[in-house]
Amino acid sequence: MRNLILICSLFLLTFGAKASDRKNEGVKENSTFSLILKKPGNQSKEFPIVINESGKFLATKEIPVQVEVQFEVGDEYTDILVNINAEEQVYFNFSSKIHFSDIEFEPSQVLMPGYWYRKNLRSPDNAPSIRESTDWLVREDRLSTPLTSVFDPKSKKGYSLLRLDGIETLSLTTHDAGEVVLSGENDLGALGFGKSGNETYLEFAFPYAERPYTYIRKLTLAEPITTFAKLEAGEIRQLKYRVQKHHKNDFSDFVADVWEHSFEEMKPSVLENQKFTDHEIKSTLTSFFKSSYVDFEELKGFSGVHLETATCTSTGILEVGFIGRVLLNAFNALEFGEANQDAELVEMANAVFDSYNSNGFNSSGLIREVIDFEKKTETDVFSIRRQSEGIYALLLYLKYEKKQGRQHKELEDKIKNLFDRLMTLQFADGSFPRKFDKDLKVIDETGGSSPSIVLPLTMAYHYFKDKQYLETARKVAIYQEEAIINPSDYFSSTLDADCEDKEASLYAATAMYYLAQVTKGKEKLHYTNLAKKAAYFTLSWYYTWDVPFAQGQMLGDIGLKSRGWGNVSVENNHIDVFIFEFDEVLDWLAEETNQSEFSAFAEVIRSSMREQLLPHPGNMMGIGKVGYYPEVVQHTAWDYGKNGKGFYNDIFAPGWTVASIWELLIIGRTSGFFKK
Repeated sequence: MRNLILICSLFLLTFGAKASDRKNEGVKENSTFSLILKKPGNQSKEFPIVINESGKFLATKEIPVQVEVQFEVGDEYTDILVNINAEEQVYFNFSSKIHFSDIEFEPSQVLMPGYWYRKNLRSPDNAPSIRESTDWLVREDRLSTPLTSVFDPKSKKGYSLLRLDGIETLSLTTHDAGEVVLSGENDLGALGFGKSGNETYLEFAFPYAERPYTYIRKLTLAEPITTFAKLEAGEIRQLKYRVQKHHKNDFSDFVADVWEHSFEEMKPSVLENQKFTDHEIKSTLTSFFKSSYVDFEELKGFSGVHLETATCTSTGILEVGFIGRVLLNAFNALEFGEANQDAELVEMANAVFDSYNSNGFNSSGLIREVIDFEKKTETDVFSIRRQSEGIYALLLYLKYEKKQGRQHKELEDKIKNLFDRLMTLQFADGSFPRKFDKDLKVIDETGGSSPSIVLPLTMAYHYFKDKQYLETARKVAIYQEEAIINPSDYFSSTLDADCEDKEASLYAATAMYYLAQVTKGKEKLHYTNLAKKAAYFTLSWYYTWDVPFAQGQMLGDIGLKSRGWGNVSVENNHIDVFIFEFDEVLDWLAEETNQSEFSAFAEVIRSSMREQLLPHPGNMMGIGKVGYYPEVVQHTAWDYGKNGKGFYNDIFAPGWTVASIWELLIIGRTSGFFKK
């Protein structure tokens, strides 16, 4: 397909000039435009057009479209207003590239929130990255804010391009590649970036297009797509974008500034008209505990992984950490059961802990992470993350039990022995390997998961009053600061992906929060500042807006609002409710830094996640059983294996989602643990 290039007449004067001659020019002078018109059943055509001084396009051929672009210039921003007026029925796609001659591409770092960080070089082949192409244009609903941006670390400045007009409707399409005519009303566009010479450009398009590839499922890049919207005679389409200039010291500060800019412009609000109290939500979630409880004699737990969404039938798999969170669910069931005189929950929870105390540790002293009792298989690859999450739940349990006057000396000894073993894995730089075998032979030395062990280490320091745990955590903090937070390199904390991901930054921020709970003075302030830097990256994954769904896409039909939900990773391009105690971290940061936007957005997250997709009688949200909170919420043109946008994958893991929502509803669990 050939694109029609619409070029500002002022830009024509300098198009062939050196980059140094264009340094002081604005967005208008450095913008190029493309208009593509399509007659259904035929390939699209181009019509040469230029722009006049007033911003109106002048056609060298007569075409049935009038286009006007106006530029409103402020101190550090330029607003771009586009009016597309049809004189007769047309099908069109309009796009613009804004060239930044003062941003060299090679050292530059790109941010498309929730989708692209730096150059996505941590991502593998067949996932979006700079290795696949230097130029990318993607649907806006892939982005946690409809924004694309670039930062130059040498000149310490960057630019962002934000869509400002409303994005409320989406049209279903019959094809996901090639030239596609949209079937109805559609507000969804596209944003992207690319390389021109060694300069960088940011791009917008309407309606949406994706190139050079569209990302349709995990590690699957597909053919590009260009969509065409219909305008009837006399109908006008208006678009608005803002180009913002940012002056920051490094990429971390740039990400923070872009998030602050996004929060200010998007103004995500708390979801009103909540139907349930926190207690009612927990009561509903207990249906998961009671329905998923399984007894395999040697071990007991909750079947919460690899279930069919349609039936939620239990499987033979027990998983301690992510994605099953068996022990954390057991603790939540125990605490709630005793507080509400639910003997069934209490009996189940105690049975789970007793079984893991007796049979939940292997001969090497490690927690048995994943066991399939039906297939009679058990993982022989262990992870610092699952071990840490298991210890985290066990220490919550021990602290609670001690408060009730109940002691578990044998379990305490097993945890201390486990720590003794795990701490031998710590490398000289303070990091821990991602994966290892039962003999502690390192399988994956990647350090991205290291922050996960800081949580139980600081808890163990407080519980056992043993300073070695704090010293080990401090060494991890040094590694975090030098290898993760300062270089803004948050990756591979998820267990099933090797890429930039939300959980890496979430754990990094949370780890520093835990260290701040057990330290004082300058050290505490240092951890607080590091937590803040990491938290901005975490926040960048969470949606500040509501993506549109088409009628017939279930999530839209039931009214899902995506604001407050988090995208997962570059590899796994869906939203979920992974939050756990991060809302507590945000509230704490708001208090420590006097920045109210942290707690304000925490409230958005709480209001959006707590009950929107909670399966309850009469409103099952497409899930087979009450209380089985869904995951793999497919909000864009991507599927995890089945169903695609507007639906869930056919297999899910409610074990972790129930645990996450439960912790979201508990205010002050972490700070409360560290009180005497």
